[in-house]
Amino acid sequence: MPLFFKIKFIFNLFLTFHHNKIVVIQTYNIRIKKMINKNFLIVSIIILLPFFVRAQSIQKFAELGNFKLENGQTIESCKIGYRTFGKLNDKKSNAILFPTWFGGNTAGLIGLIGAGKIADSTKYFVIAVDALGDGVSSSPSNSLLQPNEKFPQFNIRDMVNSQYAFVTKILKLNHLFCILGGSMGGMQTFQWVVSYPNFMDKAVSWVGSPKLTSYDLLLWNTELQVLSLGLKNNASEDMIMKSIADITDLNIETPEYHVVNIKPEDFYNKLKKYQINFSKNFNVYDWQSQLKAIIAHNVSAPFDNDMDKAAARVKAKVLSIVSLQDHMVNPHPAIEFAKLIHAQNIELNNNCGHLGPGCEIGKVERVVNEFLEK
Repeated sequence: MPLFFKIKFIFNLFLTFHHNKIVVIQTYNIRIKKMINKNFLIVSIIILLPFFVRAQSIQKFAELGNFKLENGQTIESCKIGYRTFGKLNDKKSNAILFPTWFGGNTAGLIGLIGAGKIADSTKYFVIAVDALGDGVSSSPSNSLLQPNEKFPQFNIRDMVNSQYAFVTKILKLNHLFCILGGSMGGMQTFQWVVSYPNFMDKAVSWVGSPKLTSYDLLLWNTELQVLSLGLKNNASEDMIMKSIADITDLNIETPEYHVVNIKPEDFYNKLKKYQINFSKNFNVYDWQSQLKAIIAHNVSAPFDNDMDKAAARVKAKVLSIVSLQDHMVNPHPAIEFAKLIHAQNIELNNNCGHLGPGCEIGKVERVVNEFLEK
């Protein structure tokens, strides 16, 4: 799915810390002892910036071995992709886990991490984690032992359980300051606070949900049916994903947004570009696997579908941000769950639909940072 925020990537120059070790960059043995002049400083920053950014955003992998799923199946040689930003403090009390949205990967989260952003890596140790099925962590498209349709079906709880295993066994952390995520990342956030209620102090979800509504199910099952029929009838993956792109584009923003921002004479060129980019970036089997996980999402399922019982487990302080005109993830379940757990609830009302937080990114950043600092 396209990035859930329309943002400019503004990079901040700062020393990178990884596991308490300072990454020192030296270029041609030049040591800058003082500022000689403004132009030299600017040139130095331009030269060094790519190295700082690369050090902060390097893709890493954690090996979990054979990972058992809730349905009894096993992901063989399961791996979890992740990236870390910032420094873990001596008390190990400033770690934030940032899971990915539907179809996205941790490379897409980099623009939301940094000074003053949603995940402020100058204050917190940010762990961006790739969800199962995103094409980076274990997925149908990259599994050597269980490729494509042979890959076992997982759900959102399995995503969260794999992340818990990664955080505790690989990173050796027994507590997190916060879990935060958007869209499917928000769904994982809701699942985290129910499944592991004592593991975090705070949680932030934007345009996420604890359970799908009938309208959500209509949308996602339509995509699933198109995808399944395409595979059954030997349609090309390119053709299938272009059809999925049309359904996604129809719902990710509001009708008003399309009418106001896209001229009819520009429509076909815009749609063609969207289809091409979509089909290039998303694998049909990965999309199907995460799509099925979303359709099955319900934090109250282990409690006889009693949302009150699920809510009673939550111990963390929660911030929920919803978009009232969201046609992709209906806001009502998140609003009602926020009431049950006495969470702070922020309602955005703009014509950007599911991308609503991106259209008010300044407000969202401010609200999230204020919540984390309380």
